[in-house]
Amino acid sequence: MQKNRRPQSSKRQTEELLKPREAAVELRISFPTIKQWIYRKKIRSIRTAGGHHRIPQSEVDRLLFRTRGKTAPERTIVMRRLSGRNQLVGRVESVQISGLMAEVIISIGEQQITSIITARSAREMNLKPGQTAAALIKATEVMILRV
Repeated sequence: MQKNRRPQSSKRQTEELLKPREAAVELRISFPTIKQWIYRKKIRSIRTAGGHHRIPQSEVDRLLFRTRGKTAPERTIVMRRLSGRNQLVGRVESVQISGLMAEVIISIGEQQITSIITARSAREMNLKPGQTAAALIKATEVMILRV
């Protein structure tokens, strides 16, 4: 007797899956720590046919901000290194450099923020797709800083 299974959403089927070591690097934690998180269900993982764990990119994105500091006061200090309070941590989706300007698109959760910065700034920060970055929102401007 076969159970009826609901079809998975198209988002889950196309979502990028990371090896635990790759996720640990992005979260800036050790490999043993991410393994413990998997076993304790602190981070959701998917098992491959061979029994290996794979971590959805959305899980890494969900935890990105929380790992900037181990305690709430540490996270506050990290965020206050700059005067702006409206910082959104996400992943660089694309960097298009053209002449003196660069268009940087950062994915934050299921939303994207586009910022136009100088090409020199983009080169100095060495911004590349897949990297972690923060969008600093100040009045009508969005500044990008590499984290």
